[in-house]
This record gives sequence, structure tokens and C-alpha cells, in this order.
Amino acid sequence: MLLKNYSDYLMECGTDEAGRGCLAGPVTAAAVILPQNFSNKLLNDSKQLSKKKRALLKPIIESNALSFGVAHIFEKEIDSINILNASILAMQKSIDQLKPIPEFIIVDGNKFKPYNYIPYKTIVKGDSKYLSIAAASILAKTYRDIYMNTIHDEFPMYNWKQNKGYPTKEHREAIKKYGITKYHRKSFRLLPEQLKLDI
Repeated sequence: MLLKNYSDYLMECGTDEAGRGCLAGPVTAAAVILPQNFSNKLLNDSKQLSKKKRALLKPIIESNALSFGVAHIFEKEIDSINILNASILAMQKSIDQLKPIPEFIIVDGNKFKPYNYIPYKTIVKGDSKYLSIAAASILAKTYRDIYMNTIHDEFPMYNWKQNKGYPTKEHREAIKKYGITKYHRKSFRLLPEQLKLDI
């Protein structure tokens, strides 16, 4: 059973990211403020849910949330500031979109940076403990998947529609065969034996 709030504040938002470990595409974050009376039996950490259930939950979260925001940080910026900083920036940019401004922020994971003097708490595995973080994890994952499906059409040989840019064997074989695209993260170890890749 997921908990509603960590703090005593009514306007508490949860935030989470998706795509941190991918070789291609953005890191995407979402932030969600849920009403106090919100409950949904299906809602859980997006990694525990099927694609079908995430698709079902997306419009439910969007129509019931008091506010939500989604932000992508793209490959060039990931390469420039590193993936940890890019993940935190994506979360902060998703919080930027919230109205009303949250009074407290709960963050999935153990890293965050002070944001607009709003108190916050990092929570390891928060997406399986708190409703608002679970909701944010679902929005981050579904919006990122939509984006990866779009760029799949441009470079179908990498099968991003299926692997979403994660380092699957198939994705790595395609990198070995076709090289890299503008969507690949050049600061990442794209192949186990990097020597074979001419960047």
C-alpha cells in the first residue's frame, strides 16, 4: 500500500525520472501534486507495471492531479553536464511547471539539489512507497516512451520502439553495425569494447 504524504504539507509533490541508464535519447522527469483524497489500486512504481497498465494510468493521473509537469533533458546536455546532473535538472524543470508551487518535494533516489528554497526529502525506492512519486514515475516513463517511438521512425535499425534506448544486446549490435546517431549519448560507454567505435 503506497503512502500519500511524507510531510505535513498539503502541497507536496513527488518527482522521478526515466531513462537514466539509456544509451540514446533524453532523460525525462515528471513532477506530480495529487489531491489528498486520491487513491488508485493500480498505481505503483512504473517498473512494476506493464506497458498497458501505464497507458491506462497516464490519463487518470493527468486528469486527477492538482498539477503535473514533464521535462526532457537531451543528449548534448547530458554529455555536457553528466547524467546525474541532467537527471536532477530534468526533475527541477518538471517542478518548474507546477501551479500551485509545491510546499514540499519528495524525490525518488538519494540525490537532489536545493530548489527555490523548497524543503525536500530524497527517498530510495520512493516510487514504490509514495503515491505522488509513483505517479511521477509513470508520467516520466510514458512520455519518454512516446518520444523514443517518434525517433524510432527516423532510425528504425536500432529498434528504439522496443528497447527505448536501453543497452540491450540488440541495440549494441546495431551500434556496432551502423555506428551512432545524433540521439546517442557520446559520454556513455556505448559498446563494451569502446575501441571499435569511432566517435
